[in-house]
Amino acid sequence: MSRVKHAVATRRHRKRVLKAAEGQWGGRHRFYRRAKESVAKGMMYSFRDRKAKKRDFRGLWIVRINAACRECGISYSSFMNGLKKAKIVLDRKVLSDIAVSDKQAFGKLVEMVKA
Repeated sequence: MSRVKHAVATRRHRKRVLKAAEGQWGGRHRFYRRAKESVAKGMMYSFRDRKAKKRDFRGLWIVRINAACRECGISYSSFMNGLKKAKIVLDRKVLSDIAVSDKQAFGKLVEMVKA
C-alpha cells in the first residue's frame, strides 16, 4: 500500500487558521498552536456576544425611552402600559429612535397615552 501524505490539506488548514488570527498580538498570529487556541476562544466569544448584543441594545433603547418619558412627565412603565392599552404597536427600537430624533412626535405619543 502506498504512503499517503497530507501536506497540501494540512497546509491549507493551517493557513486558514493563521488567516483567521490576523491582527492578533505576538505569537497569536504567527504560531499555529497559539493561533488555533486564540481563534477557538475568539469564536466562543463571538457566539456569546452576538446574543449579548441584543440584550445590550434593548437596555439602551429602554434607557432612551425612559429619559424622554421623564422629560414629558411620565414614567417608563406607565408609558409602555398606556401604549398597550391604546393599542399602539411600536417596538422599543422604533420608540427610542423617535424619542431621540423627533421630540414632537414622541410628545404626541405621550399625550395619546395620557388621554
